[in-house]
Amino acid sequence: MLPDLLNFSSLRKSIKMLFSKTTGSLKVLRIIHSYVGHRSFWGWLNAVFNKVDYDRIKAVGPDRAASEWLLRCGASVRYKGFDKWQNDYNHLPTGPLEKFKIEGIDATESCIMFKGFDYLDYLKHVEEIKFQRCIYIQDECLERLCKIENLQKSLRWLEIISCGNVTDRGIITLHFLKNLRYLFLSDLPGIEEKEKTLQVLLRALPACEIKVDLK
Repeated sequence: MLPDLLNFSSLRKSIKMLFSKTTGSLKVLRIIHSYVGHRSFWGWLNAVFNKVDYDRIKAVGPDRAASEWLLRCGASVRYKGFDKWQNDYNHLPTGPLEKFKIEGIDATESCIMFKGFDYLDYLKHVEEIKFQRCIYIQDECLERLCKIENLQKSLRWLEIISCGNVTDRGIITLHFLKNLRYLFLSDLPGIEEKEKTLQVLLRALPACEIKVDLK
């Protein structure tokens, strides 16, 4: 199994250190990562991290498998009944797997992408998701997210911040998340019809507190 063979956290840190020593700054690495795209080594590596292992889902359950996916992509998770955010792949909790149900996902600066979203299908307790500076989050990701019945029922809190590939099309899709109680949208240059898109959400989600910081 891929998750058992690779120390993902150490691998990512080692690669970043190598590039840091070569260029003198992680800032250069981030620029390369952002602009070279899927043709780069990072694009290939991130695609590997997002490959869905359906056998793994069956073997350890959806919450554990999704945790492994999220953490190896650089995201963090919080489990139901726990306050601490888990961000170290190599220190995922042990014990009865049914004890650890994902309640929160913080995908800030992570490399999660559309192809990995199958991991979310069977999560039943996710109440909070944050996408911030996620270069692979695009309209298709939000459309996929909003079609997941479990998330339509459980999701209460959603933040989408500085995701440059998200447009009006993806944001309008959020109207399917009828149980949302808080939505924050900020720094989304792909949104062109701000007032129209906001009005759609306000009409569709009357019980949701919607905050925007769109210029």
